[in-house]
Parts: sequence; structure tokens; C-alpha cells
Amino acid sequence: MTTQAQIDAIRTKPVPQGRLLIAGEWQDGRGGETQVHSPLDGLPLTRIAAGDASDVDRAVAAARNAFERGTWSRMAPAARKKILHRIADRLEAEALEIAVLGVRDNGTELSMALKAEPLGAANTFRYYAEALDKIYGEIAPTAPDVLGLVHRGPVGVVGAIVPWNMPMMIGAWKLAPALAMGNSVVLKPAELASLTLLRLAAICTECGLPEGVLNVVTGKGSVAGEALSRHGDVDVLAFTGSNGVGRQLLIASAQSNLKRVYLELGGKSPNIVFADAPDLDRAARVATQAIFRNAGQVCVAGSRLLVEQSVHDEFVERVARQTAAMRVGDPLDLTTEVGAVVSEAQLQQNLSHVATAEAEGARRVTGGERILQETGGTYMRPAVMDRVGPGMALAREEVFGPVLAVLPFRDEAEAVQLANDTTFGLASAVWTGNLSRAHRMVAAIDAGVVHVNTYGGSDLTVPLGGHRQSGNGHDKSLHALEKYINLKTAWFQL
Repeated sequence: MTTQAQIDAIRTKPVPQGRLLIAGEWQDGRGGETQVHSPLDGLPLTRIAAGDASDVDRAVAAARNAFERGTWSRMAPAARKKILHRIADRLEAEALEIAVLGVRDNGTELSMALKAEPLGAANTFRYYAEALDKIYGEIAPTAPDVLGLVHRGPVGVVGAIVPWNMPMMIGAWKLAPALAMGNSVVLKPAELASLTLLRLAAICTECGLPEGVLNVVTGKGSVAGEALSRHGDVDVLAFTGSNGVGRQLLIASAQSNLKRVYLELGGKSPNIVFADAPDLDRAARVATQAIFRNAGQVCVAGSRLLVEQSVHDEFVERVARQTAAMRVGDPLDLTTEVGAVVSEAQLQQNLSHVATAEAEGARRVTGGERILQETGGTYMRPAVMDRVGPGMALAREEVFGPVLAVLPFRDEAEAVQLANDTTFGLASAVWTGNLSRAHRMVAAIDAGVVHVNTYGGSDLTVPLGGHRQSGNGHDKSLHALEKYINLKTAWFQL
């Protein structure tokens, strides 16, 4: 069992300077260095290398060379499996150290970070380690004088660009299936949270991943990320992040080598509560967690709460009460429920959304102000905003912070209309005791995930992907492997 004393001992350890991993060697970035400040207290944490376009060139060349050498791409699946399992073992063994490092870097509350980041990444590596030797080719149903075969092979070099909110978990969602299928990878972490992915890269090399198979280039998205997206020798680009950057990546692909681009983008996910929900108290508790965990910095956050008119006032009061009772503060304190916002810029953006919503006529029920400023950290009281109209910015724009928009609805038809009145389509939820209604809502809501009488908690057995402007392709499950496989037909005249 994790104790506060263990955490406090780890949090004082100095953080090594971050360097680039290229061709199995740790190197300085040609763009210099950048200072990392912790959102917990605003103090300097360490420095990381600022990779530039030439660093990306070297990383991609190393990945291509490793792929063509075949030390990983042509390694027997059973041998690849052993290495991925060793990586998972190390992640589990170092889980607390890694989780504390990640919290110091991006402010996620430790209880969530420990489960989602190193332990979630370990589970992901295990899942794809077990999957990789169960992917078969096919024999086509042809005429007797013809043999048609369908081969499944690695695509080559994968570029992976990972966000700052859950870097190790989301990084593993991309790295593990790509590596499982025999690809080489160039990983570009977010400049706001690179430290745990650098540790993951070190673990991979220490566990026997051949040199050049995984390369890591830290630095600015506008520099290193841009170079990776336009590189002519990257075969597939996998990205999780904002809608705006996703559009830029598609343009970069079109203007370079037409690499395949898979995008998991933002959301404005509806959490729909009907009056016949089995347990309104539980629904209120889960609704607060659905938006306020990790200070609302979760792509699938239930940021729009749609409540049936007949229970609206009562339910909003329950949610407000739950929200006001949440403990906000030092994310390395085990009693903390809501940690820090990742940066000063993100905090100011969150506060601006609250102010704009009030100016447009929404009612602030609770929260919405900066707190604990004396610590030097970036903390915000979770905000519940009621009477949000469907045309208001708060109902349409992704905040990516602890701000909940509440909208009432009259009946099932209006609930569907409001739920789908968005350009996004990532996640959603429906709370009802009516099984027929639940099935109708699952069919009617245009989103990649529809929860019923819960929010979150889905594991690696099911895919995560968006509809509409929330992206394409899927992370998690066996479906994720499809992004990192090339199909090749062999046609034999017998």
C-alpha cells in the first residue's frame, strides 16, 4: 500500500536532465534546452533537450535503418513478446517513482496518475505482447487453380505525437501496438510533459529493445512536431491532441508524402441524466468525477451535463454539493481529489471560459476561481455553470479544464438533439433505468463511446476513437493494431 511517507521521500529527488534518444544513444538537442517548471509550485524541475528538424531527421533515419536491418521487424513474434513483457514488468516495479515524476511534471492527482500512467502503460504493453503472435494472415476463397494470400506486415516507421495530460498511458496506447507489429517509432512527447516518456524510453532500451527501434525527440510541437509530420520517410503518424493541431497534421501529410494520419482529438462530451436514472446520488458523484478528475484535463471528460427538466434543480444541487466538497490542492497529497492545472496559460484560459459564460448569461453555481496562488502553483476551484444555452461558447468549445456546463432538456428527442449539437463525437453517457431507452440512445448518439449508467472505466478490450471532428482510427483493443499493419495480397496462378 502506498504511503504518504513514500511519496514525500520520492518527491524531493532531483530530476535528471532530459536528452534525446536517437539510434540507442542519449544526445543533446541541436535546438538547445528548455526549462521545465512544475505546476505544483511553479519552481524549476529540470531541463529537457529542445529537438529541431535536424534531430527529427536523424531520429527518422535511425528508425528506418533499424527497420530495414530487421533486428526487430523480422524478429520472431515470440521473441518480441518477451521483450514487451519485460518492459511491462519494469513499469510495474517502478510504478510509484514514475507516477510521482509524472505528477511533478503535469499536476495530475497521484491516485489517478499511478493507476492510469505507469500501471496503465504496463497493462497496455502486456495486452499487445499477448496479442502480437495471434495475428494471422488469410487464405482467400478463390478458384481451385488460384491461391490468394493476405499477408499482414509492419508499416515501417511510425511517428507518434503524444499530449501532456496522460503522456505515459496515451504514449503506451501508440507505442505498444506499433512495436508489437514490428515497426520502428519516433516519439515526440508534449513539451509540457516529457519526463515519464523519457523514462519509458530508457526502460525499453534497458529491457532489450534494439537500438533505433524507439527514438524520442523532445521539444516544441511547432518545431519538432512539425518536422515529424512533414517528414517524407514517416509512414504513419499517430496523434492525440487538439483539433487545431490535428488539422495541421493532415495538411502536412498532404503536402509531404501522404502518410497515413490517425487522430484522437478533442471532445465536448454529453453526460445525459434522465429522471428515471437508477440512482441519482451515484449519478451525481460520477458526474463530478467525469469532468473534474485531472482538473478536467481529459479528452473524454463529461463536460456537458444534460439533465431532464423534472429533476434538473435537484440534480444540479447534488452535483454542486459534491463539487464544493472536493479537495483541491497538492496532487502528491493522497487526500487530494483535484490536482493542478498544467500551466499558467491553461489556467488563464479556463478562467476566461468561466467569465465568458457568465457574460453570456450562464449562472455560476459553485467554483470557477483561482485558489492557492500563494503556493506558486496553478490551481482552480472546479466550476459548475448552470443555465448554459446550446449556442453559448461553453456548450460548444472544449475547455480542457475543470468547468462543467449544465443544460436542461424536456424529453428524449431533445436530449438526442442537444447531445449531437456539437462538431465533436468522442465520448458520452446515458443514465436511465429504461433498457429500451438506453439502447435507443446508444444508437442515436453520434460518439465513439457511449457509457450507460456509468462514465469511464472501459479497459483495453474495447476501442477508443472519435466520430466527426473528434478524429479517426482507434486506440486500445485489437482494432488499434490495424493502424500499424500493411496488408499485402499474394496471388498465385497454380
